[in-house]
Amino acid sequence: MINESAVFWSRVLTEVTLSFHIIYATIGVGIPLIIMICQWVGIKNNDEHYILLARRITRGFVITVAVGVVTGTAIGLQLSLLWPNFMQLAGQVIALPLFMETFAFFFEAIFLGIYLYTWDRFDNQKKHMLLLIPVAIGASMSAVFITIVNAFMNAPQGFEIVNGELVNIQPLIAMFNPAMPTKVAHVLASAYMTSALVLASIAAYRLLKGSNHTYYKKSLFLMMKLGFIFSVATAVIGDFSGKYLAEYQPEKLAAAEWHFETEEGASLILLGFIDGEENIKYDIRIPYALSILAFGNPKAEVIGLNEFPEDEIPPLYIHYLFNIMVFIGMFMTLISLLYIAGVWRGWAFIKQQWFRWLSVFGGPLSIIAIEAGWWLAEVGRQPWILRGIMRTEQGATTSDHVDTMLILFCILYLILGIGSAVVLSRMYRANPIEREIADRLADMEGDVR
Repeated sequence: MINESAVFWSRVLTEVTLSFHIIYATIGVGIPLIIMICQWVGIKNNDEHYILLARRITRGFVITVAVGVVTGTAIGLQLSLLWPNFMQLAGQVIALPLFMETFAFFFEAIFLGIYLYTWDRFDNQKKHMLLLIPVAIGASMSAVFITIVNAFMNAPQGFEIVNGELVNIQPLIAMFNPAMPTKVAHVLASAYMTSALVLASIAAYRLLKGSNHTYYKKSLFLMMKLGFIFSVATAVIGDFSGKYLAEYQPEKLAAAEWHFETEEGASLILLGFIDGEENIKYDIRIPYALSILAFGNPKAEVIGLNEFPEDEIPPLYIHYLFNIMVFIGMFMTLISLLYIAGVWRGWAFIKQQWFRWLSVFGGPLSIIAIEAGWWLAEVGRQPWILRGIMRTEQGATTSDHVDTMLILFCILYLILGIGSAVVLSRMYRANPIEREIADRLADMEGDVR
């Protein structure tokens, strides 16, 4: 029997948990690669600033990893408590990547600990940097495995249901489902992009607040370059994601684009508001763009929402989520490109306050884009928790105490969020870059003597 109240509060609690966890998970995936790049650039150019940048980022990264472990554990707990029917089915089919995700995390954590506590024990920095390879691989593979589970929810395969029983279970086929390639690639690229832009935001803020240290200038330039590279990669993968949706989840694409009628040469709708059921106002239409996005052909036919039962159409507000994600991505690609070109060409405006404020906003905006993207992915799958097989309400618990759990977990997330921000702020304020560079130079002089 379905408990509508339990379904509602289960969805709210899961959304709150994922929305909080995705911040730390994204940073946890992207930062290890950036640390490795920083140290590699420092070694290659014999530049102590970049090596110190890698060291300082690592210290903060450890704090975010600790919080991510707590929120990740909360998600695992909630999957069992809030969605028992789903886990009963999915646990028999897609348990392998869940196990591998845990293994990948421990693989990362072990080498991160060795890397962190052996900074001054290697005469050759290249050997020390090698420890980052398993850290970066472990972080990325952790994202790969957990995203495979999410992809399975969108394109379930690798099993059959006969007389209500699961038969012919094939875990590898379940893992390598049609949604997997684009979802995994998009998650990784967007995590690298967001991590770079968050670090660029920090460097820009320090410059804006009066610090004119070369360390922050180098940090901002490197992070903007990485942010630009990965933002372009994210956009390209996003195009492949659109083509996947057109073939395998056309109802999600149609809802995100407010495409109500099946037609050839379909226009892409940006912005706008719905007045009534299908009356769109104040929108921008790009002729043939939706057909190009869906099939790479301006004359291709794109399936509209009129082809689907009303109770299987995703909520139409996912159009706004799509717009938020796309426009922030375009904005940050432009800002990072302007900054890179400005440094190379000597443009003065990139040093002005208004432009540095735009760079500062890039970090929070990137987090918002990540949130919008995940909401789009999850809400766009509704009403299914396992597309075409199990509806969301069928997978939920019937407990009457989920609302109490929501309050308790919100208190936990509030403590973790404020606590991590305070710890990070105090840690870096207590050890400013000027003092650390002076101490570093003193240690190097002592070693020479």
